[in-house]
Amino acid sequence: MFYWLFYEKLLRYFSPFNVFRYETFRTGGASLTALFLCLALGPWMIRKLREMNFGQHIREEGPQSHHKKAGTPTMGGVLIVISIVLPTLLWARLDNPYVWVALFGLLSFGMIGFWDDYTKIARMHNLGLTARQKFRLQVLAALIVGFLLLLLHARGQYSTAMNFPFFKQFKPDLLIEPLLRNRWTYPLGFVVFFLVLEIILVGATNSVNLTDGLDGLATGLMIIASGAMTVLSYVTGHARFSSYLDLSHNAGDSELTIFCAAMVGASLGFLWYNAHPAQVFMGDVGSLALGGGLGTVAVLLKQEVLLLFIGGVFVIETASVMLQVASFKLRGKRIFKMTPIHHHFEILGWPESQIIVRFWIAGLVMALFALTTLKLR
Repeated sequence: MFYWLFYEKLLRYFSPFNVFRYETFRTGGASLTALFLCLALGPWMIRKLREMNFGQHIREEGPQSHHKKAGTPTMGGVLIVISIVLPTLLWARLDNPYVWVALFGLLSFGMIGFWDDYTKIARMHNLGLTARQKFRLQVLAALIVGFLLLLLHARGQYSTAMNFPFFKQFKPDLLIEPLLRNRWTYPLGFVVFFLVLEIILVGATNSVNLTDGLDGLATGLMIIASGAMTVLSYVTGHARFSSYLDLSHNAGDSELTIFCAAMVGASLGFLWYNAHPAQVFMGDVGSLALGGGLGTVAVLLKQEVLLLFIGGVFVIETASVMLQVASFKLRGKRIFKMTPIHHHFEILGWPESQIIVRFWIAGLVMALFALTTLKLR
């Protein structure tokens, strides 16, 4: 909105408004707007959640230290979503389709989380939607994102090829169009495309959701991951940088820096209230929305594989759950004392704040490694 108002409409009257032309200026503006909006609305939101008795219910089998957190306001993720959407609408170019796809990814998964959180509160229990219900809704949201991407692909605005770290020339097309030339086998390309997309988006949302078990843990990791995505979206949308790094260049991707910067600012603002000891929890509405937004941006930037490194801690948390379940079913034994793995360290006696900071450090190292792979190709 600001781009249209100040640059396109008012520039003729006041030449300094030319700064609204640059993504870097609008990226900083979006991040600061999201930060201060979250900080300003935080106390009001926490007070309203308390008044409505939207308190967290703690599972009985979890670490005993968590029972003192029962009743802490949850669904604070609504504050995160508001603090991302409004600055994005204010500072991004609204004629850019990638911005709208990213916003849809954020909001669609956030709505699923909102439904899940509200169900938990209504039932006064820590169980909301069933795993099957939640999975089906996530699959549906990812299918709609995939349909939107195919529309952009048909208009020549989106590539279905994937980039791989360390390999310049290896860029497989998810639609595998060069291999499928007849009408009987061509649909297989769409199956591959949607299957990969489902794995990325559903995996991203659930991995952030699983990590959100300690005060500020997922929030801090999202600051790191969305910060890395901000860098990636800028270099991908910059013709010279993308050519130098041999990335799939798309000028429209540069507008995603505004969306990613808003995620950074909103997460920073929310961390003010979510840091240990937390005054509010983000709930599924926050974790699923952030995971959906992060996964959608990775798909738009063609950095699906690099997302595994940028969100390395999220991947480890999810892998720990999968290994635990597989080990118990196959051998009847557990690998970890409890999963996700941050609970394993809690039971070992690590203080909560120590686990959180060490996981943040691990996440930062992985994100920096992911960015270095851009040159090591």
